[in-house]
Amino acid sequence: LGNFGRVKKHFVDQMKDHAENLEFEKAQKIKEKLIAFEDYQSKSTVVSQTIRDVDVFSIVSDEKTAYVNYIKVINGAIINTYTQEIIKNTGEEEDASILSYTIPIIREKFNSISTEILSSMDVTLADAHVQLTIPKIGDKKKLLDLSDKNVKYFLLQKKKEEINKGAKKSPVERILTTLKEDLNMEEMPFHIECFDNSNIQGTHPVASCVVFKNAKPSKKDYRHFHIKTVEGPDDYASMEEVVYRRYKRLLDEQKALPQLVIIDGGKGQLGSAVKALRELNILDKLCVVGIAKRLEEIFFPGDSVPLYINKKSESLKLIQHARNEAHRFAINFHRDLRSKSMTSTELTLIPGVGKVSAQRLLSAFGSVKKVSAASVTELSDHVSPSIALKVFDYFRKSS
Repeated sequence: LGNFGRVKKHFVDQMKDHAENLEFEKAQKIKEKLIAFEDYQSKSTVVSQTIRDVDVFSIVSDEKTAYVNYIKVINGAIINTYTQEIIKNTGEEEDASILSYTIPIIREKFNSISTEILSSMDVTLADAHVQLTIPKIGDKKKLLDLSDKNVKYFLLQKKKEEINKGAKKSPVERILTTLKEDLNMEEMPFHIECFDNSNIQGTHPVASCVVFKNAKPSKKDYRHFHIKTVEGPDDYASMEEVVYRRYKRLLDEQKALPQLVIIDGGKGQLGSAVKALRELNILDKLCVVGIAKRLEEIFFPGDSVPLYINKKSESLKLIQHARNEAHRFAINFHRDLRSKSMTSTELTLIPGVGKVSAQRLLSAFGSVKKVSAASVTELSDHVSPSIALKVFDYFRKSS
């Protein structure tokens, strides 16, 4: 406490001298030092008016690690506390021997010149001028108890950190847990399937089913469907058909059902999927939801009020990812079918006309009807003269 006073008086005297000499910049720097010192003093804990300078050490250990707490006391005030973690060389090292070689290291680290050390056990000190005290009562015993509490608390926090680290969820677990909670599911959705229809301009109606496992696309499990029982563009009936076919097959093959089924569409498509699942008697064995594109609304069977998941939520992003994959997969399949259909037209039935030539003519004229009305010269602009003549003769004979 006396040292604090002398230091403060020294700073104040210097500040006054600089101010009197109009050295205001130097005075300001001294003032900043004084403020920092007062802040440091305010954070020091005065524990005794009778104790002068002492170092306090306590230790706690387990099989692999020892923890040594150090409290530095100057003029009865605690000015430093520190805990050192020490990895044991063997599980049989005694706490006293660990303290013996740790004390000099810590004292050097904090530039301690104290001639008294407080400890709860008899340790060998390298410096003969330093006195070891094992207090039983009084302020010194209170200091030792505080150090002991510090080191035990440090060990407790370490154990908690290890437990939390071991229990820390992976990104996949975190996302799936969030999705489970957002959809109020009973099971974790490790296996997710999503359906989408595609019938561009009413032709070649198809559907897709994409599969996500552990929140990642499992592309080897993706499936395409040709719509077989529905005539014309009917999204609802098509969805009912593909959902029924998909899970009828899984049941027949005794394969695991997904925990979550996502239907790309609103209440209508969801209702069709529910109808198929109910017919298969598995509606209560999984969770099924629909996602409407416009507002990203999540619909549940029998509930007219949609769920709105936070746009930044990882669970909504996963649902959107599955929906977008199903849409992409269905569209690509539909385009492949249309391309194959175009090259398998009446043109390829003409002797000597292959798929490449037929595709060139269709790309140039847009339809078989326009190809049939073209002259030999017009046809020759896109295929060889011999093929142009064959195509022209074919349609002239047909007419």
